Amino acid sequence: MDRLSSMAIYVKTVEQGSFAAAADMLNMSSQLVGKHVAALENHLGVRLINRTTRQHSLTEAGQNFYERAKIILAEVEAAESFAEETRMEPRGRLKINAPHTFGINALSPLLPEYMARYPEVSVELTLTNRMIDLIDEGYDAVFHVGELEDSSLMARVLAPYRLITCASPHYLDKAAPLNHPADLQRHECLVFAHTSLRTQWEFEGPDGLIKQPISGRLMMDNGEALVSAALAGFGVTTQPSELVLPYIRSGKLISVLPDYSVPERPLYIVYAQDRRLTPKLRSFLDFAVQHFGDDSNLSGVPLA
Repeated sequence: MDRLSSMAIYVKTVEQGSFAAAADMLNMSSQLVGKHVAALENHLGVRLINRTTRQHSLTEAGQNFYERAKIILAEVEAAESFAEETRMEPRGRLKINAPHTFGINALSPLLPEYMARYPEVSVELTLTNRMIDLIDEGYDAVFHVGELEDSSLMARVLAPYRLITCASPHYLDKAAPLNHPADLQRHECLVFAHTSLRTQWEFEGPDGLIKQPISGRLMMDNGEALVSAALAGFGVTTQPSELVLPYIRSGKLISVLPDYSVPERPLYIVYAQDRRLTPKLRSFLDFAVQHFGDDSNLSGVPLA
């Protein structure tokens, strides 16, 4: 007899309290139920159920086997369900969140490609620079720039996020020399209102890591707006590469401090550890890694 089938019949027998009740539930004869239980006992070499003319009772071995058998059967069911889902076409609404600049300049241009690949998926994308509670706010996945605190979430590691310090040629023509991060004290810095960028900019160079205090009269919570101010010749800004590189290539902005680079920041796509990887979520995680990731970091890792 198939051992898993016998195990399932045994569990049902214990839960129903008798061979006859289990037989009614399983639509088979009580004699066949008894044969499955006897086959298990013969295989295990122990008695699982004490049988009397009036009632059946579990032995100690029978109780232990029942508890473990339930776990095994649940795992088998989960594995079968997982295999079935992997064959399913991704479909349904996918709710994701990303920081403003990354979402507008890097993620949004690629979403049509994802949605063309999976026409049964609809995407709801929100953009914010604040910390997101993925569970309470009902997101399937969240892009996060910067170090992550320990949590029960899972994350896929993406390629590091690169920032570039730059200014317009018009501004640099009239401003003080800018050869070292300390020179920023004599410049108008266009300040990003979130994270530590509002008070200091970090640089790596011949002197090692430099944490340079900065200040400026213009502070905003939006990278695109700060770049607009930089294009207008108002000051120096540090912004993500995908936002400023087109302007640097066209000559409208110039990368400054060539001997000093802004340290790269980690980028993750985060999702709930206990949330089943539905086809839509799995397909989007793979898509994100394909476009923003590193081949050496394809598996989900706990944040804790």
